[in-house]
Amino acid sequence: MLHDTQEEKEFRERYAHELRMKKMQFSVNPHFGLDELADEVKSVKRQELITPGRRGEQIKHEEISKEILRRLSLRDRADQS
Repeated sequence: MLHDTQEEKEFRERYAHELRMKKMQFSVNPHFGLDELADEVKSVKRQELITPGRRGEQIKHEEISKEILRRLSLRDRADQS
């Protein structure tokens, strides 16, 4: 497991904050509406194809996964209420 440098920690924090501001659709049809988080996933995957193995893209994938899980758990809690 890699440990983040101070620069990577700061990048991770800034990126996580940026992700929290993005809109996400919870709809059956992914072609309907605006889903900025899905667009971000596509962008990161595209960049990873161009420059494979870059630490920045690895961090972005990790933070996107965390944000999606966070939102799903919040939605599940709201549905249970």
